[in-house]
Amino acid sequence: MALAKFRIWRGQGKTGAFAEHSTDVTEGMVVLDAVLQIQAEKANDLAVRWNCKAGKCGSCSAEINGKPRLMCMTRCSDIDMTQPVTIEPMKTFPLIKDLVTDVSWNYEAKKRVKPFKPRPPDNPDGTWTVMQEDIDRGQEFRKCIECFLCQNVCHVLREHDKFDEFIGPRMFIHSAYLENHPLDVEDRRSDLKERQGIGYCNITKCCTVVCPEGIKITDNGIIPLKERVVDLYYDPILKLFRKAFKKG
Repeated sequence: MALAKFRIWRGQGKTGAFAEHSTDVTEGMVVLDAVLQIQAEKANDLAVRWNCKAGKCGSCSAEINGKPRLMCMTRCSDIDMTQPVTIEPMKTFPLIKDLVTDVSWNYEAKKRVKPFKPRPPDNPDGTWTVMQEDIDRGQEFRKCIECFLCQNVCHVLREHDKFDEFIGPRMFIHSAYLENHPLDVEDRRSDLKERQGIGYCNITKCCTVVCPEGIKITDNGIIPLKERVVDLYYDPILKLFRKAFKKG
């Protein structure tokens, strides 16, 4: 057991300051354990969002020593506890109170993505025949727990406030899942270009770096979507091919 110091952001809206608290840290504790211990013993009104404490609900996203992480998956033993540990809310979204931010914009952004549209059934009984490898292609994107850490670090949202023109990496992998579904026949390419701002992404891979599920957001999601948009709007050879094919 060791006494450790934590600097936790306290405040509402655009006002607030760090408050320093000390608490005992024991072997195996994660940052969320320490925060909840401080809440129970010293700061009963500390607002913190959490649920499963197993890295599967995405609720306890925060910035720990400047790094966006899940508090429940950040072990105290992996941090330099000789210095005060700084914990603050995600900076991209409006602050509600203390460590809790308003992430509701993400659910509105998700509505901009055209939903799943299946092709007609293959079989008389109303079922489809698909290959397992086609099913597996998009399964990586279903691992997303909607912690919104990728949205938090995306410079298009965080620094340039393009909330009306850009849906962010989380929504792009949602689109990628639908686009890779073997039964889906919806065409989302014009929306990706015109309404969802995929052109703003300059593939820095910061979203991939912070993903707690290890999803290759940039390489496997965003870049293939960009390629589909380029094929449709900018590839001169494909343009000529489509034009000739249409005439034929």
